[in-house]
Amino acid sequence: MFSTPRHQGPPTDHFDGGRFRNAGGGSPTAWRDFLRWRLTADPGPWRGWTEAPPGPPPPRSVGPGALRATFVNHATVLLQMDGLNVLTDPIWSDRCSPLSFVGPRRRRPPGIRFEDLPPIDVVLISHNHYDHLDLPTLRLLADRDHPQILAGLGNREFLESEGIGKSRDLDWWIEVDVAPGIRVQSVPAQHFSGRGLCDRDGSLWMGFVIRGSSGSVYFAGDTAFGPHFEEIRRRCGPLRLALLPIGAFQPEWFMSRYHMSPEQALDAHRSLGAGSSMAVHFGTFRLADDGEELPARRIREALAAHPEPKPRFWVPEFGEGRDILPDSATL
Repeated sequence: MFSTPRHQGPPTDHFDGGRFRNAGGGSPTAWRDFLRWRLTADPGPWRGWTEAPPGPPPPRSVGPGALRATFVNHATVLLQMDGLNVLTDPIWSDRCSPLSFVGPRRRRPPGIRFEDLPPIDVVLISHNHYDHLDLPTLRLLADRDHPQILAGLGNREFLESEGIGKSRDLDWWIEVDVAPGIRVQSVPAQHFSGRGLCDRDGSLWMGFVIRGSSGSVYFAGDTAFGPHFEEIRRRCGPLRLALLPIGAFQPEWFMSRYHMSPEQALDAHRSLGAGSSMAVHFGTFRLADDGEELPARRIREALAAHPEPKPRFWVPEFGEGRDILPDSATL
């Protein structure tokens, strides 16, 4: 039920002809461990609802050489660079679920109202989990702006079957031009995919690097910590900004194969050699055992204990937009 089409194609080093796998290893799927977690879960505290006013409408665009990032919620960030507006893993729905009445529900409103978004040129989809590939939001964007949609192998057929066109699916390390002077490259992540009982690892998960005159921006999507960060640094060069997930990391004995802890996100910042990093994937949906405020608190504590010079890594407020100043990407 709710399963999506599987990618059809020749085997590669991360696809066996039926399922994708992480670089250097097999699929992280482990049902026994999942059941053990669910039977022993010890979730931290979350508020039922946090009412908050939306942030101010972002600018319609930014000029050549400028870079602005606005945190909406979860893994949804508006990136504005060189006149282009890019949206990552957009979700404005009340639940990240196949059903409107059950499943993880949001615990606060999006930081930016959908109607305040500028026209979106490109949408990046890191993988097909419900909190990252949200069909109602994608339909709104497709109807309003007709953006280019980039996702991993196996997702285009699904999006087209849902009436969402103008999409392209990519393998790892593929580069595409999205506007004059701006390229997007898909990069590996360490995660998994699936929306139902029969499509586990049938489509590819990934991150993205966007390059333009404003520099390079990395969006990690969902990922565990691993050697792919060093490889991204080696292949993609200096990064002006990295968007790194910090939430859904407990219990760490189980979640560490899918998600980074806040401290590992700081390690990823160093491995990438990013000039600045912004935390994402926290404080919106309860998806694991970590409490609502724990990811942000843990990374702030790690930063406070870090010797000088401290990394440029910040935890944004919901709806906060920030101009990313140029800086050397070498720490």
